[in-house]
Amino acid sequence: MAAKRSDFVRKNIPDLSLAMPCYNEADCLGQTVPPLVETFQKAGIDLEVVLVDNGSTDTTSAVIDGLIARGLPIKKVTVPVNKGQGLGVRTGLAACRGRHVGYLAADGQVAPESVLLIYRAVATAGDRTIAKVRRRFRPDSVTRKLISTFYNIGMLVIFPGMPSMDVNGSPRIMPREILSMMDLTSSDWFLEAEIMLKVQYLRLMVIEIDVPGFLRKGGNSHVGMRTVFEFMRNIVSYRMGGPWREWRREVSGSAAREIHVQG
Repeated sequence: MAAKRSDFVRKNIPDLSLAMPCYNEADCLGQTVPPLVETFQKAGIDLEVVLVDNGSTDTTSAVIDGLIARGLPIKKVTVPVNKGQGLGVRTGLAACRGRHVGYLAADGQVAPESVLLIYRAVATAGDRTIAKVRRRFRPDSVTRKLISTFYNIGMLVIFPGMPSMDVNGSPRIMPREILSMMDLTSSDWFLEAEIMLKVQYLRLMVIEIDVPGFLRKGGNSHVGMRTVFEFMRNIVSYRMGGPWREWRREVSGSAAREIHVQG
C-alpha cells in the first residue's frame, strides 16, 4: 500500500512549476497564460502555473480567479502589499511543487514556444544546470534599452565571470534541488542578479539560449529610472558583503560538513 501511495504522489508532482509575479497585469494574463498552458499540454508536459497577485491594485486578482474557473492548471498566491518584484517571485517559487521550477514574467515578452525550449534544455541536461533566455531583437524603448545595457555591463564589470549576458532574462528554470541551495533573500529586481551570482559561486552549468523578445501584451512596464538607482544601490551593497558574504560562509560550511561525514 505504501509503495502504491508513493507512486501516486510522484505522478501528481508536475514536471514543471512556473511562478509568475503579477503586479497590475489584468490586461495581460488572459493573453499570456492560456497560450502557455496550451503549448505545454500539446507537448505532453505537466505544467503548474503559480500566479502571484503581487499587491495589485487593479483587477488582477479577479482575472486570476477567472482563469482558475476555466480549469487551467493554476495555483493562486497573494502578496497583500507590493514590496518588489523579487518578493513576488520568491513567494511564487515557495508554492511551486514541480520537479523543475522556475519563473516567468506575466507580460508575454517571451513566447510560450521559447519557454518550452528552455524547459527541454534543462530537463535533458545534468542536475547541476540552470537554463534561461537571452532576449534578442527586443522592441523596447530607447530608455529601456539603455537601462538594460547599463545594468548588464555594470554587472559584468563589478562581478567578473557573471555567467549571463542578459542578467534579468527570464524564464529561468532549474531542478528543485538547486533552488533550495540558493536561499534567496532579495525582494526587489536584484533577485535576478542574486540568482546568477549564486549560480556562479556554486559552479553550476548555465544554458543561455537566444530567443526573440516581444512587446508586453498589455499594461505598463514597471521598469524606470527608479529601477536604475535601485540596481546601483544593490550592486554596491552586495559587492561589499552583507547577505552575500553570509550565504557564501554557510555554503562553504555545509560543503565542509558533507565532506567530513562522507570521509
